[in-house]
Amino acid sequence: MVAALFTMNAGLDRARRRSKGASTLSLLQLLANGDGLRPSDLAERTGVHPSLITRRIQELENAGYVHATANPDDARSLLVSLTTAGVQEQRRLQEFGLDRFALFVAEWTPKEIRTLADLLEKLERSKAAVAAQERSRAAHPQPHTTRRRLQRAPAVD
Repeated sequence: MVAALFTMNAGLDRARRRSKGASTLSLLQLLANGDGLRPSDLAERTGVHPSLITRRIQELENAGYVHATANPDDARSLLVSLTTAGVQEQRRLQEFGLDRFALFVAEWTPKEIRTLADLLEKLERSKAAVAAQERSRAAHPQPHTTRRRLQRAPAVD
């Protein structure tokens, strides 16, 4: 399972690096879900160096997809938001991605697709719960912690 997830993640990372559209969609989706984000937030959420985000924001701004304004809470930083053209481009790229994903699962049954979606959502909830526990532990360190070892599940054909 871990190998399969790492392989899938690596494929998504490669697509973001190789395809301007995938990289653009990733940023536009983050901006669509936020009400103005700082470049440092975008860098952190995408896992890339801040200098790369600065260049990408400039490219997106030149294309008319985003606009950067002074942050009213911190004059040293900017807030980046989608423009109307950016919303349209985000939707266009998302439709393209959904059409492409539909090709990947064309031979799957609706039940298999629902199962994958349900399990991925469950995995995200579990990751969020673990991250919250880790933040809580970091804020309130315990004198001794034990590590739970994962048991290998038998292979399933």
